[in-house]
This record gives sequence, C-alpha cells and structure tokens, in this order.
Amino acid sequence: MLGDIYDRQALAAGMRGCDAVANLATKVPLGKGALVPGSLKAIDRIRLYGSKIVADAARRAEVGRLVQQSLSFIYADHGDEWIDEHSPVDVTRATEPVVVAEDNVRLLDAAGGTSVSLRFGLITGADPNTAWLFRRASAGRSIGLGEEDTWMHVIHPDDIGTAVVHALTAPSGIYNVGAEPVQRRDYVDMIAVAAGKTAGHFLPPWVLRLGAEKLEILIRSQRVSSQLFSDRTGWHPIHTKLTPEWFDDLVRA
Repeated sequence: MLGDIYDRQALAAGMRGCDAVANLATKVPLGKGALVPGSLKAIDRIRLYGSKIVADAARRAEVGRLVQQSLSFIYADHGDEWIDEHSPVDVTRATEPVVVAEDNVRLLDAAGGTSVSLRFGLITGADPNTAWLFRRASAGRSIGLGEEDTWMHVIHPDDIGTAVVHALTAPSGIYNVGAEPVQRRDYVDMIAVAAGKTAGHFLPPWVLRLGAEKLEILIRSQRVSSQLFSDRTGWHPIHTKLTPEWFDDLVRA
C-alpha cells in the first residue's frame, strides 16, 4: 500500500494488522549539495515531524514494535576513547532533529509497545554519497574531512537490513550499529586506492568553516562500539571491517 510519511490516516491504515514497523525514511543531500542553504530542510522535516506521525500512526494501528533509523553522528567528539550508548551526545542545529526523532518513537513505549532506535554509522559502499566520493577520488580530488588520525563509525549497506531484522527481537532502547571503527586516513586512502589512486587527499580547513554545523558532525572523532546490540540480539555485521571489497560495485560500475 502506497502512502505518505505525513499522512497519518494512510499510514495507520497501511500499518493495521502489522506486528512491527521500520521507519527508514531519509533524504540525505548529495556531495556539494549539502552546503547549499536549506539543504537539510527535507531531511530535518522527516525527522522532526515525519517520525512523530509514523509513531502516532503505529500507536493508532496498535502496532507492537517500531524501529527508527538514527545516526551515531550525534555523539560528542571522544578522541580515541570508545563510545557506547551511555556516552554524551552533542546536540547542535544539525543533530537536534535526529535526537527528536528518537524521542518521537518513544510514543509507542508509552502505549505499551516497543521502540528501538538504531544509531547507524556512515553508510559506506555502493550508496550515492560514497559513489560521489569515489568519483572525486578517481579524478584526483580531495575527499577527506577533519583530522587524519580521528575515528569514524561506518556500516556497509548490506548490514543495514540485517540490523533492522535483528531489531525485531531487541528490547526497547537505543543501539549503536556498525562495523569496527576506522581511522579517517585509512577510510580516505581505501576509497582512493579503490578508485585507482595511490592515496587520498584531505580538504583544506576553510571548507569546514564554510560548511559550519553541517560538516562539523562529520569530523567528530567517534570510536563507536556496537557491542550492546550484538549482545542483546545476536547481530553481527557481515562486513566487520572496512576493506577495499566494500567498493567493488563502484569499481565495476
């Protein structure tokens, strides 16, 4: 059944009789488009308002479980320290909608249901944003942001689906979901090598100032652990560690 994330009535009708609902709706701006004024307007609306309507529709339809897509970007910069679900988040204008979406799905808990928010790492593989970086790297252009020795939380696209399936058995709560953390220099070099270059290049600091809060969340050092989700659901990523094989589809394209 087709519907609209902002149409509460249609959503509730479509959800009726379902045991669980997964809200993975998003609209991430691609590449340089993220720097355009208002580029986050659509995705912010999905998180601020769409997630609330989905949760309310699920409650009306008496759905027992709601899984919400979230992001680990909201954690504060922790340097080399490990991050788990109890680590502090750093709420800015760029991350507030993500936090609000997590709060919105808890409407189902109040109605006796189960809500699960999955804080995914940066999707890396055959996805539009990685493809954009791959094309830049193949042209010898810079793709790295931030300090080279800081940490990133990444996840292969294939592991998104398996995580959602395992979330169907998770207790209510918030969970980190991703592969092993990778240092930024390794991430940049791996994309560049897959694109046929010897090493990747980092963008100058003034680009970060231009992007302000939109890019600030992408340079935080986040050595994120997904151990809690594994312990509670038995989930383990198929792609446990970033390797050149993550980009095979882009090489073949």
